[in-house]
Amino acid sequence: MKTDIQLQQDVLAELKWEPSVNAADIGVEVKDGIVTLAGHVGSYAEKWGAEHAAQRVSGVKALAVEMQVNLFGLGKRSDADIGHAVENVLEWSTFLPRDSVKALVENGWVTLSGKVDWHYQRDAATGAVRNLMGVTGVSNEIVIAPSVSMSIVKSDIEAALKRHATTDAQNIVIDIVGGDVTLTGTVGTRAEHDLVVHCAWGSAGVRNVNDFIIVAN
Repeated sequence: MKTDIQLQQDVLAELKWEPSVNAADIGVEVKDGIVTLAGHVGSYAEKWGAEHAAQRVSGVKALAVEMQVNLFGLGKRSDADIGHAVENVLEWSTFLPRDSVKALVENGWVTLSGKVDWHYQRDAATGAVRNLMGVTGVSNEIVIAPSVSMSIVKSDIEAALKRHATTDAQNIVIDIVGGDVTLTGTVGTRAEHDLVVHCAWGSAGVRNVNDFIIVAN
């Protein structure tokens, strides 16, 4: 198990390795495996990149984000300009049904709402918006509307897990209530954990995944 100092060094190294992040402006503190990122970044995309870089490091138990997005010069945009940009990028996205997602912009923060059939469509909407100039944050309130029976969803998840030789489907327990999937059990690596969660989100109609899977190593 890594010490807090080792974990801090690994997170700092990962931030320096991530090309979308200026690590010099980000401070890293670690206590009992909980990582806190502080400082300021020049865009929401950079903040997102720093968060995901830290989460890639093994041994991170939780992540607290205290970074601020400071926009300067050409990076600043009015809410009206951002709203038009969001509308255009969502309209041109091939992943989203037309008019399925709406946006509200306040002080650069974009809140997305609406209804889609798949989790990847929900993620695609966030991905399309977070790189827009002037955006300081994104809240994703898009709802996934169940389109199939939950018994079929459970079968899809179990079949997907069995197709991958890297994990044993017998070690994973799947419970479904409405469109909410709860995963419990034990896997050997973080990669296996991520595969299981990805398989769960990959079924149509899944609105939420409660992840209680334990990584043994």
